[in-house]
Amino acid sequence: MLEGDPTVPGVIKLLSAAQLRDRDFQNILLIKLSALGDVVQTLPVINALHARYPKARIDWLVAAEFAELLADHPAIGGLIPFERSDWSAPWRAAPYVGAARLIATLRAAHYDLVIDLQGQLRSAVFAFASGAPVRIGFDRPRKDRWSAIKRSIPEEAKKHAWQGAREGSWLAYTHHLPLPTLDLHPVDRYRGVAALLGIAETAPDFFFPVPVPAVTRIEALLEYYDIGKDTPLVAMAPGTNWDTKAWRADGFAEVARHFLGKGTAVVLIGAPAERALCEEVAKLAPGAIDLAGETTLPELAALIRRATLCLSNDSGPLHLAVALGRPAIGLYGPTDPVWAGPYRRNDAVLRVELACSPCYLRRLADCPNDHACMNTLPAAKVIAAADAMIAKSPARGRTPAAQPGAR
Repeated sequence: MLEGDPTVPGVIKLLSAAQLRDRDFQNILLIKLSALGDVVQTLPVINALHARYPKARIDWLVAAEFAELLADHPAIGGLIPFERSDWSAPWRAAPYVGAARLIATLRAAHYDLVIDLQGQLRSAVFAFASGAPVRIGFDRPRKDRWSAIKRSIPEEAKKHAWQGAREGSWLAYTHHLPLPTLDLHPVDRYRGVAALLGIAETAPDFFFPVPVPAVTRIEALLEYYDIGKDTPLVAMAPGTNWDTKAWRADGFAEVARHFLGKGTAVVLIGAPAERALCEEVAKLAPGAIDLAGETTLPELAALIRRATLCLSNDSGPLHLAVALGRPAIGLYGPTDPVWAGPYRRNDAVLRVELACSPCYLRRLADCPNDHACMNTLPAAKVIAAADAMIAKSPARGRTPAAQPGAR
């Protein structure tokens, strides 16, 4: 945002909007640390940046556990891992030593543009400390934005939902992304970068490569479990990072038994922390294959791409399925499908309409309604929606030859 050469010391005049759109940036840093679904929903930004600045180096600062999903992406010049686990013990020296090393790495790269789509204090610190003359991020929360929403939003949701850059992070940015309303899906919110940088508005491109070794291992795993190439397969993700977003284990098991009875393979997927939950579902649905904690993220993508249907709570696997162009059903309760649903896939959302939902409460102990938004969702309704989704899918049991995320 500096007039003239932004690397020249002492130049402090901000670029105009027109100058920002015309600037040919050469060294770009994108910051989106987590979580899996959010990283997937940021893919259209990295692809748009690469199309706009084909000769630029574009790095991505991302939580270390998600870096492997992006490792082979041709638009990414380098991945800078953020060790999120270090911050689980902030009283130790490790987080601060790691942050100092990370800042030194960022400064040495001499970025001329940083885009922070995380919008938290720590991401803003890295954006500011990078020394980049142009730093783009979201504006601060403003109460009047709620008035631009025409539908009714529960007061509990207004207290906890995303409303803008948090923890004072907006102070670190030289330009702010426009937020005309809070009623935007994250993908559309992130794509505000396009207007700011003069990038042509096109359909969002979720492309990311699924590496051949990941596909090969999934094929070998399925062969080991006697799942043929033409056998329909439902991938189920019972876990989630919020207690309140989780549907009942016995509900997933009832859906699994339905599909197993039809000769459809059922594979349970999830992170290592979700092994116990998937084991519980597997015990209630004999014949379901439990791969929780057994796949890397690229392998998870390969498995979901092979699936006839992905059934998930509001969690990363659901958004991976959308990015890969696969049929999906997302079970929603405390979160709002407009703000957090499968992108432009309203038919993939299943929820019970309650006055208290969405609430954006994360802990079951905070819910005064006995988790009704998820507990009262009947398995029969999920089964009917899943059957209908599969019936209208053009590719049953086989991965389409061409689809998003599979160039």
